[in-house]
Amino acid sequence: MTERAGRNRLDEEQSPYLRQHADNPVHWQPWDEGALAEARERDVPIFLSIGYSACHWCHVMEEESFADPEVAAFLNDHFVPIKVDREERPDVDSVYMTICQRTTGRGGWPLSAWLTPDGRPFFVGTYFPRESRRGMPGFLDLLERLAASWDQDREEIENRADQWSSLLRNELEETPDAPGEVSTEALANATSAALRSADREYGGFGSSGPKFPQPSRLELLLRSHVRTGRDEPLAVVRRTLDAMADGGMYDHLGGGFHRYATDRKWVVPHFEKMLYDNALLPRVYLDAYQLTGTARYAQVARETFAFLDRELSHPDGGFYSTLDARSEGEEGTFYVWTPERVADALGDGADDADGELVDLVCDRYGVTPGGNFEGETVLTLATSLADLADEHDATVEEIRDRLDDARERLFATREDRPRPARDEKVLASWNGMAISALAAGARVLDESYAERASEALSFVREHLWDPEEGLARRYKDGDVKGPGFLDDYAFLARGAFDLYQVTGDVDHLGFALTLARVVEAEFWDEDRETLYFTPESGEGLVTRPQELSDQSTPSSLGVMVDLLLDLDGFAPESGFADVAERVLERHANRLRGNPMEHVSLVLAAEKYHAGVLELTLAAESVPDAWRETLAARYLPGAVVAPRPATDEALEPWLRTLDLDEAPPVWAGREARDGPTVYACEGFSCSPPRSSVEEALTWFSEDGADGTVATEE
Repeated sequence: MTERAGRNRLDEEQSPYLRQHADNPVHWQPWDEGALAEARERDVPIFLSIGYSACHWCHVMEEESFADPEVAAFLNDHFVPIKVDREERPDVDSVYMTICQRTTGRGGWPLSAWLTPDGRPFFVGTYFPRESRRGMPGFLDLLERLAASWDQDREEIENRADQWSSLLRNELEETPDAPGEVSTEALANATSAALRSADREYGGFGSSGPKFPQPSRLELLLRSHVRTGRDEPLAVVRRTLDAMADGGMYDHLGGGFHRYATDRKWVVPHFEKMLYDNALLPRVYLDAYQLTGTARYAQVARETFAFLDRELSHPDGGFYSTLDARSEGEEGTFYVWTPERVADALGDGADDADGELVDLVCDRYGVTPGGNFEGETVLTLATSLADLADEHDATVEEIRDRLDDARERLFATREDRPRPARDEKVLASWNGMAISALAAGARVLDESYAERASEALSFVREHLWDPEEGLARRYKDGDVKGPGFLDDYAFLARGAFDLYQVTGDVDHLGFALTLARVVEAEFWDEDRETLYFTPESGEGLVTRPQELSDQSTPSSLGVMVDLLLDLDGFAPESGFADVAERVLERHANRLRGNPMEHVSLVLAAEKYHAGVLELTLAAESVPDAWRETLAARYLPGAVVAPRPATDEALEPWLRTLDLDEAPPVWAGREARDGPTVYACEGFSCSPPRSSVEEALTWFSEDGADGTVATEE
């Protein structure tokens, strides 16, 4: 028996999710060598429970089963119970979620898996109720059956564990025997699949709930619209963006997005708020704003950034992970309203004693006595400003002003309610996404967003980066947990690179290149021609996973391949483009067979064929007119490469990057008679131009048709 067996060890962990279970009578162990050794010594199965702090059904299963002394006693006697925070250990989650999806046809959290002492799975599921209901077995009954099978049918369990482990290796670790040709039709094929699945009536994808935001698919369709000139992809994106921003998934008082909508019409959300959703979605809204000029899209991005800064910010600059769906033990109570609660919030100082303002607010946001969620109302934009103006005999501007005032009062009232819990982990990967989003905000909306992005990057570099040890994944109250996974390196490197493109700070570029070189050293497998999700020097699991497909976040493999193509022009000796090409060729048949599952890789393949559009800006400082042009133009996949005006001034940059000579993206591209722009893609470049607009106009006419979007 190990020294620390026989008690719940989660009080020693920093993860808020694990600490939520620290008082359970279950003898929970973290995923570590001590817990795994105990299973081997006792020769009993592992019960692995994976979730995250904002997971509603994780809370339910805890209250029903893990807090129950009878259930706990049986678990402790017959299993080694291990708790994993999926946000800290996405590698463990990936392995066992994959077998759950492949063997049961569905997945989700909490993930419940039973493993042999050496980690091979033999039974999996998600949420199990305490007692049997609706065709689901009761959790205690299931435990008793599995314990009996372990004692009486061990050989059968071992055989199943072997079969499932083999399936996992084939699914996650192996690569195709031979490379294929990267199809030039990948973007078109993925677009066709996305359009077939689009809900033209209510927006989004699929004909029923739940509805997830799917930012990668929306980016795909925007890219397709620009490349082909077809209006249909843009129409689907606009319908979806409008539906999400009008519905209950968007927080109309505080900004930011909830996780997903439970229904087809985007009315009732699952109320948790994740950092990654609120980093990925603003970028799509900003892209659509550049293409369409729709001011509402810019406003949604601004309000979402304000939410991040107000509610998910670490005092020293990083971003926290999650806001829970529940407060006071109930889901959504922080966010919902009744007509009476609206009246109470607007009562003091209301400018109309007859309640006209209350009626106006209730009409605008769909607040009714019966509500749309358990007798209360999730706010949606139920009535247009124009219709309200007609009904109340006022101008649209007057209605907007009155509603803005009312929203401030409602928000202030809501701030006094018991707040949802906040998971204060700072994750490298999710912070990388937020940095990229804020960099896009600095490009399109306001340069000050770059300052906030720089603060977040500085925080992560200070607390999670060690030049000798590499990148760690998580920081929490001074405690660091690692190592970093491919998503940490890919998203953080992308964030640093995006920030360089906006600020011209060569240190950000240098950090992106450093992270990319670690990826090549630790995650690239020369023989199998792929980038694995776990580092070569990391912990060995039952299989070594790849992250090929887009899930809640884009595929880290796809993001990294795309970034390697961008970075190659800054470090030609690194072989980044060769790695990207070999990965795409090795997985070419996957992209051809199921492009919708691999959208991020499809976008990387499209860039591989089209070439990287490079805009080299040679100037002592970027002129305001250039910034205005770049703010207004949607340039998907383009690289903006600021550099000093002269080669003499470039020398300190090269020393910072440890380069002997200027890389191709800068070489021979000095300023000529003032600030100068060079536009290049593949083997075609514009002459030196004095404005970004001139360079892009020449390039769109004489370089690569369809690369540059025209403003609408």
